[in-house]
Amino acid sequence: MEFLNNHKTLFWSALILFLFLTLQIAILPAFTMQQIYKPLPDAKPLTKDELAGKAVYVENGCIACHTQQVREVEMDKVFGSRPSIPADYAGNHRTDVWRNTANLLGSERTGPDLTTIGERQPSSDWQLLHLYQPRAVVKESIMPSYSFLFEEKDYLDKGDIEVKVPAEFLKHKFKKIVPTKKALQLVAYLLSLKQTKLPEGVKPQEFLYKKEVKKTAGAAGTDALPDGGELYTANCASCHQASGEGLEGAFPPLKGSPIVAGDDIAVYVNIIMTGYTGRPGYGPMPAVGKNANFTPEMVTAIMNHERSSWGNNAKPVTLDQVKAVMEQMK
Repeated sequence: MEFLNNHKTLFWSALILFLFLTLQIAILPAFTMQQIYKPLPDAKPLTKDELAGKAVYVENGCIACHTQQVREVEMDKVFGSRPSIPADYAGNHRTDVWRNTANLLGSERTGPDLTTIGERQPSSDWQLLHLYQPRAVVKESIMPSYSFLFEEKDYLDKGDIEVKVPAEFLKHKFKKIVPTKKALQLVAYLLSLKQTKLPEGVKPQEFLYKKEVKKTAGAAGTDALPDGGELYTANCASCHQASGEGLEGAFPPLKGSPIVAGDDIAVYVNIIMTGYTGRPGYGPMPAVGKNANFTPEMVTAIMNHERSSWGNNAKPVTLDQVKAVMEQMK
């Protein structure tokens, strides 16, 4: 037992064993993984502002409630077009020699997954309002307000961006709400969160435990369409609200809208697919349909839901009408 009694020998033996195990278990596997998993060809590195926004995301503990990983189960399909793969995270690099980058995959979904929030909700106006007061855009939200990332001003300075906050959520009715640099950086990071397309010819992993898709009859009684109400809730309600009344000064109402109830199907389809910036008093609408890869069936279902809800009583559109417009848009 001389070995155990020799403290120097024991110390150096333990140190060498520790370093050997560290090399084998942590360092070499990490280098191997870096060689195996490369960033996807179309992946874009974060800009300076987006990186700063990522730091704000970490600083404010957003990972405590949000994940950034689309699991391979069907219920996660609302968060991404395919399950996440290791290559999605291969672009993450060490912050510096001593610190690794933050792992933001998360494990708790008190709030929704954010893997594709930049595609699902690409409106900076919505993101800023949601940060200032989440219940202004999602009535049932339990997310805390991040109003400390904003300033209240009597007058706007040159270059200021005003957040259009409904009067009921303002602490001081006549103040202007202006995002700080940190708020703008955080929004820049959130808008950068998009799922990179796989290289051509690479088949994505299929979602498991698929549920039966609920369909409704088309206008002619022959077209099988997705459920327009579900599509509206998933893609439109966060801005236009479940009531269809929108938010004054931020998002226009669909209830009683002449565009929704009108006969100009081409304008209606174009707004859904490519967005709209020409309405005074409201923020620009992003290209929701294009970003979410809406099919003609999905657009038709959403339009018919909006045209028959909240007191709207317009004639249903047909799948053929929508297909014709979308063909012209190509």
